[in-house]
Amino acid sequence: MVSPVPASNFAKLTRDQLAVLVPELLLCGHLIDRSGMAHSLGAFGREGMTAAAIEEWQLASPVYTRRIREALAIPGTDVVTIFKGLQLDIGAPPQFMDFRFRVEDSTHGEFWLDHCGALADVEPMGEAFVVAMCHDIEDPTFDATALATNPYAQVRPIHRPPRNPAGRTPACAWTVVIDQAHVPPPVPPNAELIANSRAAQLVLAPIDPEDEGASDYAGPLLSDLRFGDFSRSALIRLADEVCLQQHLLTLGFLTAVRALGDDDTAVSIGRKQFTGIAGLTAQRLRDCLDLGTGPNALAEVLRLHPMSNPLPYTDITVDDAKSTVRLRIPSESAARVDGGWAALLDAEHLEPVLALARGVDPRFEASATVDAGALSIEFRVGTRSYKEASEVAVTRFSTGADFHFTDRGIPLPLTVV
Repeated sequence: MVSPVPASNFAKLTRDQLAVLVPELLLCGHLIDRSGMAHSLGAFGREGMTAAAIEEWQLASPVYTRRIREALAIPGTDVVTIFKGLQLDIGAPPQFMDFRFRVEDSTHGEFWLDHCGALADVEPMGEAFVVAMCHDIEDPTFDATALATNPYAQVRPIHRPPRNPAGRTPACAWTVVIDQAHVPPPVPPNAELIANSRAAQLVLAPIDPEDEGASDYAGPLLSDLRFGDFSRSALIRLADEVCLQQHLLTLGFLTAVRALGDDDTAVSIGRKQFTGIAGLTAQRLRDCLDLGTGPNALAEVLRLHPMSNPLPYTDITVDDAKSTVRLRIPSESAARVDGGWAALLDAEHLEPVLALARGVDPRFEASATVDAGALSIEFRVGTRSYKEASEVAVTRFSTGADFHFTDRGIPLPLTVV
């Protein structure tokens, strides 16, 4: 018996729409931290926030890096493979985190950032926060990402912020060296929790190699990824994988916060993180696909939002009539079992989905019922416009909130120097 092909909410989009959407999803995944870390700072101080950031990325990035390599048939265990993984990582969304690469040979390379949106966000907060991000967090998390490709890879700084002189460009530069003499860092204590999650093990539809456009990234390392060069089938898989990256990062974040506090604290901070990123992502999705406002726009954003995807993970359904939109979140989905975003919603805690809806149109109101093993949320357009949630406003502090992608033309293959 042939197994059914997993469904995707992105399968209804055109290739052009998907090419616009995938970098948006990568950027919104990066902005999860702008939401979550603000509330971690308030609860645990700068040291606790730094510890949470380190653990969430250490737990999530090795898992989703391996998944993206498998999805796009990225071969090898060398420096080029590591750099390709970075180009498809929510930790390094294109242009906002403008990674540039140089390959010396299979075991030696460099990368630098011509623009660092994360640094633009943090520099106004002072040198202590810059050191926390560019030293304390980056050292273990860059290595964790590289480890997904080669356990003997080490990422080390050439220079990095605080910038001296002020405004120095590139913002930072790093070497990547693979050497069998390197001792791999220890596996984080909670690594198996994320590696064994339903998200980590989720099976998604394979890419159709006969579809027009690139179906893999097995060729040379490119200076930039131009997503329109990928096939529609590849872009559907990429959209689902990038959404899954966001779920994995959130699971890592909740695990880290729970270790610093307790379950109630993790749930409270998790809801605030979810609310902040849900609203901002909804607005960016609405705008990038030019969906407008009102019920039809909300229904489309709900179907495409990372909260709802990948569909085999969340099993979330959206039904829309002329004036109402109904969101159904089943209680037995893989997403609920993992304890991530879906598990943070109940009839008394609708703040994340209200922020999402009001990111599309500030007039939306919602009511909820629980029946037949699911949480059903109905949205209607009200008579007043609601103020943006404070959690969304906090996330909007990032320069990524208003970032615009540009067409850089045909990317160049990067060969050994």
